[in-house]
Amino acid sequence: MKRSKLRGAVAALAVAGVLVCGGCASAQQGAPESSASPLDPSDPVQVELWTYYNGTQQTAFEDLVKEFNASRGKDLGVVVTSSSQGGVNDLAQAVTDSAQELVGSAAMPDAFLSYSDTASVIDSMGKVADVSSYLTDDEKVQYVDSFLAEGDLSGDGGLKVFPVGKSTETLQINLTDWQKFADATGSQLEELSTVEGITTVAQRYYEWTDAQTPDVANDGRPFFGRDAMANYLICGSRQLGHDIFNIEGGECTLDLDRATIKKLWDNYYVPMVQGWFSAEGKFRSDAVKTGGLLCYVGSSSSVVYFPTTVTVDDETSYPIELAALENPTFEGGTACAPQQGAGFVVTKSDERKETACVEFLKWFTDKEQNTAFSINAGYVPVKKDALTLENLQAAAEAEGASQNYLANLPATLDTIEAGVYANQPFKGGVEARALLEKALSNKAIADRAAVVAAIEAGTAPAEAIAPYLEESVLDAWLADVTEQLQAVVA
Repeated sequence: MKRSKLRGAVAALAVAGVLVCGGCASAQQGAPESSASPLDPSDPVQVELWTYYNGTQQTAFEDLVKEFNASRGKDLGVVVTSSSQGGVNDLAQAVTDSAQELVGSAAMPDAFLSYSDTASVIDSMGKVADVSSYLTDDEKVQYVDSFLAEGDLSGDGGLKVFPVGKSTETLQINLTDWQKFADATGSQLEELSTVEGITTVAQRYYEWTDAQTPDVANDGRPFFGRDAMANYLICGSRQLGHDIFNIEGGECTLDLDRATIKKLWDNYYVPMVQGWFSAEGKFRSDAVKTGGLLCYVGSSSSVVYFPTTVTVDDETSYPIELAALENPTFEGGTACAPQQGAGFVVTKSDERKETACVEFLKWFTDKEQNTAFSINAGYVPVKKDALTLENLQAAAEAEGASQNYLANLPATLDTIEAGVYANQPFKGGVEARALLEKALSNKAIADRAAVVAAIEAGTAPAEAIAPYLEESVLDAWLADVTEQLQAVVA
């Protein structure tokens, strides 16, 4: 395990700064407006932005909007207003309705937060501005390459989704209870660096917890869970050399390599039906709160929700400490983790409004503003000079950020540096991803429930589990999922 991973595993340890990207250009305030600028301080233009931010994210964003309007916006002649449309899906629906000019829908905003799939749908209606020409080459090179590339929906060098804050996935661990288990079994955090290692340790944990109550049979506890199954299947396949979604020119062909899918199956479905993994609660952090899980892979931005206390029941609770490790990789595979975080899409309008939106986004993504927002929102900044452990740790400590954010930070940066991925949008992409999100997890949950029911009815555990470990179960599931995906992408 790299030293940076070990540093990230212990929240209280001070971490020396390291660059995620070396030799990066310094941030600029953006190219100064020329005499031909359509903006006029004496005649300000107002632009409306829609977000899905809520709570602390919304507060942090609105504070920066006010700061922009009182400073850079005032100098340029730009006034920004913003409103939250609810959650991610609520915003996507509202924007789509507006773009289609449905009865009762509001007029489209001048810019809105969006993931690439939704942005691609709106773009197909001819309502998304390509803002690449509003940035100079010197400005573009300041952004992390993969973050900017994700906004190039057509693969032609354009920019239709402007990055403002990113995240990935990390392995988040209840270090307090892990240490008890590790001391008793000799388990090492290094074992959790691979997907297969997690499965091995999960079996060990189940057997160890089962042995704690010799008078009660088969009461071992699950060790691990995952928040986003589509990420596991897409990035896990890519780690093993295959893209489930092969996308060219907006069209998708499927690559559901059987040997690759079997590895994914053996390291999720198989441990799930045996009780080593679980999918309890809406998010896996819910199970950590009750002691039902020891660790999970989840969004690095969700670490602020990782519990600080385990509450077993009304009478039993105790404080815990977070450890975070880089997103695990399959043995022999190439590191690949999801690149996450919506960006702003500028609605196609006129040069004046488009310029106003881009000027705000350039200011918002400058080092100082973007660092402050990212820390409050649980993200990481999008410019190279801001995306360093030294910068983020110093700012987080100055801002009084949560210890969870600080503990997770080295693992987040390690994961991004090792390699992150976001597939290009394609027709049917939203539906295909939704299918992957549920296909494997729903089957694993249902089959585990059937195993438990059989055991409770008197069947021996090995006998109850055996039918679900047959190769034919995988083959039937794979045939069904392939047929469903083919229908979606056809």
